[in-house]
Amino acid sequence: MPEHEHWPNLPFLEWQDTCATVHLWTQVIGKIRLAQAPAVNHWWQTPLYLTSRGLTTSPIPYGTRTFQIDLDFVDHALQINASNGGRESFPLTPCAVAEFYQQIMGKLESLGILVQIWTVPVEIPDPIRFEEDFVHASYQPEYVQRFWRILARVEQILMKFRSRFVGKVSPVHFFWGSFDLAVTRFSGRAAPRHPGAPHVADFITHEAYSHEVSSCGFWPGNGGFGKPAFYSYAYPPPASFQDAAVSPDSAYFSRDLGEFVLNYDDMRREPEPENAALDFFQTTYEAAAELAHWNRSRLERT
Repeated sequence: MPEHEHWPNLPFLEWQDTCATVHLWTQVIGKIRLAQAPAVNHWWQTPLYLTSRGLTTSPIPYGTRTFQIDLDFVDHALQINASNGGRESFPLTPCAVAEFYQQIMGKLESLGILVQIWTVPVEIPDPIRFEEDFVHASYQPEYVQRFWRILARVEQILMKFRSRFVGKVSPVHFFWGSFDLAVTRFSGRAAPRHPGAPHVADFITHEAYSHEVSSCGFWPGNGGFGKPAFYSYAYPPPASFQDAAVSPDSAYFSRDLGEFVLNYDDMRREPEPENAALDFFQTTYEAAAELAHWNRSRLERT
C-alpha cells in the first residue's frame, strides 16, 4: 500500500543529531517550568503541550505574573510572552545547547524573570551540563517540522482514545525527559514500588508510577531504539501481558523494552493509518485491563 503523504517520512538516522539537540533544548525549557510550577501528582506540572505551531509550556507562574515559552516550528523561533505584555524571542538555528541555554536565560532576565534550574539533563546517558554542552548543536528545520507534524496528528488520535475513558487519565502531554507524546490511564489501584529506570532518579519513578497504569504514546526513535514508533506498556505488567493478541498485525511485543511496539513506518503503510494507530492503543490497553482485572465497566465510556 502507498505510504500516506500526510504522515511524513522521519528516518531517524538522518536527523538524530538534531533530535538529540532539540531534546536537550526542551529539557532547558521544561526545567524552567519545573522550577516554577506547583507540584502535581505524577509530575503532571512538568510536560509541554502541542500547539498549532509547535510546543508550549502553557502559562508558568512568576510572582504576580505568568509567562509562557513557545517553540514555533513553523517560523522556527523561540518566543517568551509575559502576562504584563513583555515579549522576547530568538530564531531557532543550529547552535550549541550552551548557547541556547544562555540565550533563553538572558531573554528571561531581560523580562525581569530570574529562574534558577538544575542544569544536568535527565533520562539520557552521559549527560553534559547545559552551560558546558558545545557538542549538541544541530538544527535541521525540515526534520523538526516533520516531527511536529507527526505529533500534531498523533495528538488527535490520542485525544480520541482518551475520550473513551471516564476514570483517572492524564492529559495528552509531551514529556521532555523521554522526548515523547503520551497519555496514561489509571485503574484506581495503588501500584507496587517501581524498581527504577536507567538515568532517572528513583524518586521520579516512584511518583510517576505510584498507581497502576496503562500508558501509550509516540517517540521519534531516540533512547537507542533507532526508529520512530508507537508504544504501549502497563505497570505493573500483568502475567502473560507479552503474549496478548493486539492489532494491527505488524505490532509486536519488544522484550528488550518490555512493551508493545508499532513501528511508525508500518503504520504509514496501513490502508487507514489513523485507525491502525487507534487500534494499537485500544487493543494493548484492553490486554492490560483484562489481564490485570480492571473494573472496566466503571472506567470506560460505552
